[in-house]
Amino acid sequence: MSTLTPQRPADDTRSTDDPVSPTRERIFRRRGSGDFSTPSLGGLIGRYALLLFVLFLVIGPFVWQLSTSFKGPQENIYSFPPELIPREPTLQNYSKVADIVPVYLYAWHSLLVSVGTVVSNVVLSTFAGYALGCMRFRGKWIVMGILLSTLLFPGEVTVTSNFLTIRALGLADTLWGVFLPGAISAMNVLLIATACRMIPKDVLDAATVDGATTWQRIRHIVWPNIRGMVSVVAIFAFIGAWDDYLWPLIVLSDPSKYTLTVGMAYLNSSFSVDPRLIAAGTMIALVPIVIMFSFTQRFFFKGVQEGAIKG
Repeated sequence: MSTLTPQRPADDTRSTDDPVSPTRERIFRRRGSGDFSTPSLGGLIGRYALLLFVLFLVIGPFVWQLSTSFKGPQENIYSFPPELIPREPTLQNYSKVADIVPVYLYAWHSLLVSVGTVVSNVVLSTFAGYALGCMRFRGKWIVMGILLSTLLFPGEVTVTSNFLTIRALGLADTLWGVFLPGAISAMNVLLIATACRMIPKDVLDAATVDGATTWQRIRHIVWPNIRGMVSVVAIFAFIGAWDDYLWPLIVLSDPSKYTLTVGMAYLNSSFSVDPRLIAAGTMIALVPIVIMFSFTQRFFFKGVQEGAIKG
């Protein structure tokens, strides 16, 4: 008598060696679940609602300014709810800004000061941060204490002393006078020093034993591991120098040497009270910051979290 062998179902053709498809992880926990690391459905909705609210507060004024800069003189910019898409978009506001003030000349002055500030802060902060973070010398903690103490005073406290120094050097009413006080910042030095302290001492000592000079240690060991923090210093230095208004206003007296932030004050004077022109000027002043952050944001977000030695 022949025995009947059970037949395998037709749809069960997958081999036991086939990889099992990964299960999709839920973004919220089910009711009664003990996994408190995952938010509940209500908590997830609340988080996204709060995120959208913060996004509206941050992006809303920028979008309104951008929309206003393209609106014609006949459009109501104060309508509620605001009309973000202009009915008759025009570039006339941007051309009027250039007619009222030499905006491109002022932008060039601001660019010179900002680029110089970035270069000086990156170079000097790297060397000073390496000395404080990786070297051992007498008086190191005294220097750290002095740098930390300078952070307790607002910038307005040192305006008078800085101006007297710049005038004594004969640099008043020059772009060099605008640049020099911001050539290096104590905060940037401390940031680089913190990044340098993340480098293991054994690696630097091994490089010293192998005969590496200070420049070689900075170039081949220190620099690859602090590039993320350097990008942070570069972005903050550029934005600070580009947006600075008080110090250029004090140093410069010749209108032909103004930076962009000081020159834009003309747009808010009695000669030009049109909010459309002010919005256009604001957009012109914002473009370089957006461009720089677009090119450096990859290093900004990726490099800040770097702490391991690269091979």
